[in-house]
Amino acid sequence: MKKFAALFCLIFFTNSLCAQKTPVNDLWWKRNNLRVIQMNLPSYEAATINADSIVADLITYSANTLLINAGGIMAFYPTKLDFHYTNPFMKENVLGELIKKCHQNNIKVIVRFDFSRVHESIYKAHPDWCYISSKGERIINTDMYVVSINAPYVQEKAFKIIEEVIDMFPIDGIFLNMPGYQVNNPYEGKYHGIDQNDFDKKAFAAYAHGKVLPTEENKADTLYQKYLEFKKHTVENWSERLHKLVKSRNEQIAICTYSDKFVDIIRHESQSMTTLPYWPYTASDNVGNAVNSFPDHIISNASIQQISFQSRYNAVEPQEVQIRLYENIANGSGLDLSMMGDMRGYEDERNYEVIRKVYAFHKKHEQYFGKYKSLAKIAIVAPGAWPNGEPMQEYRGIQLMLREAHIPFDIIEDGQIGNLSEKVKAYKLIILPEITYLKPEAVQVLKEASKAGTNLIATNRTLFDSPETLQELFGAKIEKKDNDGAGNYLVPDNRSIFKSFPGQKMLFWKFNLGLYDLSGADQKLLPVLAKGRPGPPEIIGGHEPTGYYALGIKNHAKSKALIFPVNLGRIYYMHGYQEHKNLLLDAIHYVLPEAPLDIQTNAPQRVEVILKEFVKNNVSNKEKINSDGLILHLVNLTGFSGNTYFEPLPVYNLNFKIKSAKKPARIFSLSSGQPIKFTYDNTFINLTISKLDGFEGVVMEY
Repeated sequence: MKKFAALFCLIFFTNSLCAQKTPVNDLWWKRNNLRVIQMNLPSYEAATINADSIVADLITYSANTLLINAGGIMAFYPTKLDFHYTNPFMKENVLGELIKKCHQNNIKVIVRFDFSRVHESIYKAHPDWCYISSKGERIINTDMYVVSINAPYVQEKAFKIIEEVIDMFPIDGIFLNMPGYQVNNPYEGKYHGIDQNDFDKKAFAAYAHGKVLPTEENKADTLYQKYLEFKKHTVENWSERLHKLVKSRNEQIAICTYSDKFVDIIRHESQSMTTLPYWPYTASDNVGNAVNSFPDHIISNASIQQISFQSRYNAVEPQEVQIRLYENIANGSGLDLSMMGDMRGYEDERNYEVIRKVYAFHKKHEQYFGKYKSLAKIAIVAPGAWPNGEPMQEYRGIQLMLREAHIPFDIIEDGQIGNLSEKVKAYKLIILPEITYLKPEAVQVLKEASKAGTNLIATNRTLFDSPETLQELFGAKIEKKDNDGAGNYLVPDNRSIFKSFPGQKMLFWKFNLGLYDLSGADQKLLPVLAKGRPGPPEIIGGHEPTGYYALGIKNHAKSKALIFPVNLGRIYYMHGYQEHKNLLLDAIHYVLPEAPLDIQTNAPQRVEVILKEFVKNNVSNKEKINSDGLILHLVNLTGFSGNTYFEPLPVYNLNFKIKSAKKPARIFSLSSGQPIKFTYDNTFINLTISKLDGFEGVVMEY
């Protein structure tokens, strides 16, 4: 009996231990100190890569994580699966040797899968697995065919491929490239439309109670709105199945991709823009959006080396890479770089010195990075994780105004407002730059925030799809949503609010100028003047009041709600006239006078200023949440001319007055290691940076 009891206890406790989950903070990626180098291998490089040289390069460049091809489009290992096309240049032992030698040097290995395409040989055997447009077109890149999400390749075979790799190699993570539904051929810039594969039609009909799959992307169409729900549901269902599979094999395998559900590391990308104006804040934008919208995830924002899909062998300028990497650090991401092939014989090595420098800087000072808390009182709502088109321009323009004014702010993705209600309601001001089609729960959060004391500022077509909300929050009613404002003028009439316009009586306009009935607002400001008489100087004039206004202010019991029914952000993003920025800044000062007081500085507008509260990121204090101090990040963008990245100009004698509830025990520079003199007056820290080169981190340690 005693033997039986002992055996029972042994089995019971062994099973209990096996069933226990790894504590969250013991998962390797939760340290948030990633220094990733992704080697996106062309097929032919599989014949020449060498494990020893790759590991040597990773060590030289202070990388602690390698991201490299494994499978999907083609197998970079000896697969036994007949539906997994093998890279003809593949050498059998290279991937295994590479993982082994990386682990010997404490380097993690995340392997890349891309299930968006299959080889022509797979397509010919299973054409029903692949995308087909309403015109009967396939999406083809040379001999690779885009697949359908709801067909057997993605729904069944992809899991078999991942299982095979996990069984063969002790990987640390998997990265899913190009997940989700395809409507474009991004490599050729061609639009094809919604996939009309029979598997998609059947899956949508089952989900939508017999409705027919739409053929056009129209956000105003209720059928398309249902299709968006369907896409989200099917992608999340697939992700959940993947999560269960991977974690059943090994909880320490991280899942990394561009979405958030059932994912450990959310990846984003700072990519080169091939259209003007260039956006030098891509990393701050991407990381700031993700860390605030998904606070329980680790964020890894990749600096993409290539200029475009058509120009993969030419890297972006070193100074642009430097800005991206420093912005990653400053906003709470680790470092991440994606390049074509390995580092030997690379076609454009100009960025190597910048990569080496910034990665070494992160490695040396990583205890001060990655565990941050925002101090911002303002949130800007983002139109999604990957904004595009006019909403992107409006959103970026609003950001640019605040960044240049050194006013701290957070970014919250529009789709996450309902999931972050308490966080959202804690802000003193929320800015909505052309935010439309909000979920009902998000609208409710904004209403509750307004009632509790959060001020709101909305621009352009925000909430046009919810007239009752527009009326309730802003006292606004749309008469004409889309109206070309070229030739109109605005009058900065109330100089107690608009204090930034000495010498100006009329402000030119361009782009959209919505015609709104603002009679439900408590104040109507910025009278809109008519277009007048265009022509030679002898006949111009006639800019009479139209009876419309470009700003309405509604007073609530504890807050104010302001609406600019105009393209305020877009006009500044595209043209950069200070008068348009000053309209917003004056409005912010009116509703939140303390906004510019938390950080006061003489730093130029092209010096990006990011202030965070930090906890030391050491293994020994991984459970600690109490602040260890403040850290001030400065990113020097003075070398950015608008369409060219030059070396940044050194900036001297930068004065800072920083609000702090505590007196620091010491303040020092991360770049030099030298102490910085300061004074403290029970409210503000006063200090001076004698010289700023490319980047500075100022640690104010309690």
